[in-house]
Amino acid sequence: MKLINGGLLAGVAVAVVGALLARRRYVVVTVEGPSMAPTLDDGDRVLVRRRTIDQVSRGDVVVLEPPPDPAGRVLPGPPGADGRRWNIKRAVALPGDPVPPGVPGGDAEERVPAGALVVLGDNGPQSVDSRQRGFFHAGSLLGVALRRLGGSSL
Repeated sequence: MKLINGGLLAGVAVAVVGALLARRRYVVVTVEGPSMAPTLDDGDRVLVRRRTIDQVSRGDVVVLEPPPDPAGRVLPGPPGADGRRWNIKRAVALPGDPVPPGVPGGDAEERVPAGALVVLGDNGPQSVDSRQRGFFHAGSLLGVALRRLGGSSL
């Protein structure tokens, strides 16, 4: 059995990734900001698989649009190439789960409503997440981050 030339193998891998991305099941997202440190750093590129809320598990790193803050302010910075603003956060509570402490819109007795998620950044004080914005809604979900490109899995 012959070993495949490293350049050929890399070319095949690029072709496979390109084919997958072309089908739009997968999207590459570039992380901006410190909210997911130390898991993800500013500038990391992440492969995201499109998913619906019923395909998200507690602990998944998800990409979604944020709800407006209570004062209706828009997040700082320019939108992405598609005109939308995206957040990358960790899903910590799913529909039917108890609402975690510190999340507006519920107390320990209440449950996350159908069609909503509670998400938090891994770098708590540097993250705008459900602690400030409340529930993130299923319609804003792009997908689940699978792995950092050129690096380790999440």
